[in-house]
Amino acid sequence: MDLRTQLRGTGVALVTPFKKDFEIDYDALGRVIDFIIKDGVEYVVTLGTTGETPTLSREEKLSILDFTYKKVDKRVPVVVGIGGNNTRELIHDLETFPLHDAVAVLSASPYYSKPSQEGIFQHYKTLADASPKPILLYNVPGRTGRNLSAATTLRLAHEVDNIAGIKEASGDMAQCMQILKDKPSDFLVVSGDDALGFPQLACGMEGVISVIANAFPKIFSEMVRVALKGDNKSAKLLNDQMMDCYEILFAENNPAGVKAAMFELGLIENYLRLPVTPLSEGLHAKMKAYIAK
Repeated sequence: MDLRTQLRGTGVALVTPFKKDFEIDYDALGRVIDFIIKDGVEYVVTLGTTGETPTLSREEKLSILDFTYKKVDKRVPVVVGIGGNNTRELIHDLETFPLHDAVAVLSASPYYSKPSQEGIFQHYKTLADASPKPILLYNVPGRTGRNLSAATTLRLAHEVDNIAGIKEASGDMAQCMQILKDKPSDFLVVSGDDALGFPQLACGMEGVISVIANAFPKIFSEMVRVALKGDNKSAKLLNDQMMDCYEILFAENNPAGVKAAMFELGLIENYLRLPVTPLSEGLHAKMKAYIAK
């Protein structure tokens, strides 16, 4: 099965649940994985930035990866997040992380360094040459400080064999449509923005790697499925039900919003590692009211 078939639909950027002492809560992580698979998501993304990976040690990342493979147990595909701004270190990770049960690697573009478009191209080309699995680009300029332009994305898509797709979270609809117009036929384009997922699916994207689906996998993945079938009227009705939640989720930081929702649903405890803190009292109350409604 090709990657575009495997990763069509909803992927979940998994949170990392913590206990009160800020150690990883594997029981809760297991509950979350079972919950999202049971409620219909098509695949999981482990060690993405929603999993607070900047605060995880290498040993913790390897432990989470091993646990996730065993818990998922091939029920759905697994994508592994390996990204950052130290290209040499990422090559080492790609060569040494156990990627045997992964279908692809999701790699956020280099943050803070603000490389040129040529620097971004060479970074990804180098990673693709080293990776035993296909690479999915991840463009999220609101966090990295540098946009991965449509021209650079298309250059990577056409020139580098092991670059298989992109998670696009620039929020720039014109840029997204340019990529969709000029990409190779086998290049996967998915949304990385829950709130824009519905219109981006209508433009031709093939799914969403979602944060909200940690907490509401059934309604979100159903919205994506009906949108992919071209039933935009039904998809809009489902998406409208989540609009208020999208706003709360990302009002302060990610994953504080979705962790608050998951806490209210009884899935996890509401702990985050610094420098990220839980949702403020007022916003948490809004989330609680949204769930009650």
